[in-house]
Amino acid sequence: MILSTSRGNIKAVLFDLDGTLIDSAPDLGAAADKMRTDRGLASLPDEAYRPMAGAGARGMLQVAFGMTPEAPDFAEMREEFFQNYEKSMTARTYVFAEVQALLEQISAAGCLWGVVTNKSKRFTEPLVAQLPLFSAASVVISGDTTPHAKPHPEPLLEAARRLGLTPADCIYVGDDERDIQAARAAGMFSVAACYGYLGAQADTGKWGADFEIKSPLELLKSLTTA
Repeated sequence: MILSTSRGNIKAVLFDLDGTLIDSAPDLGAAADKMRTDRGLASLPDEAYRPMAGAGARGMLQVAFGMTPEAPDFAEMREEFFQNYEKSMTARTYVFAEVQALLEQISAAGCLWGVVTNKSKRFTEPLVAQLPLFSAASVVISGDTTPHAKPHPEPLLEAARRLGLTPADCIYVGDDERDIQAARAAGMFSVAACYGYLGAQADTGKWGADFEIKSPLELLKSLTTA
């Protein structure tokens, strides 16, 4: 079986992490919510945090406290959030349904797969080490692996270099507009994952992705198999 797009055969499929391969929203939300309850504030439901999970600490602190990065104590609060999250990164985090089957089929087609995330190595490395799924990844690029994070194309380009491939050999799948911007800038075929943390206001049709999927296995429908 050969996977290809209108641009040619595919040798590697690269994925965003949170909201694309794994659902880490419950643990991200819990880390911020603990900060609220530690201060005597009422707990918020998981549903309050989920739409902003893709924005990491910035999004979680915005939901929990209405805080923006311009706040004087933002750095201190962010570090407290990070420490809470480090203690329970996989307490309720799970791999999305169909992801295991998708990755098995990608491998069966002779393609490599890997991860390019904006999550820093501080969290990416221990998290993927705890989830057996990622032992088969050919490359994992974190948000601080290169001097730039998405939407800059450099993390995707670095992944291609480490795989010994050209950007045209790869496709990139992500659930945030920054993912699509990075893929386009890198010259990769782009796929918007519409099953992740997208809020009600997200208009994926304006992102400019080459294809959109409603579930992980739908990715194979965006590729030509032979």
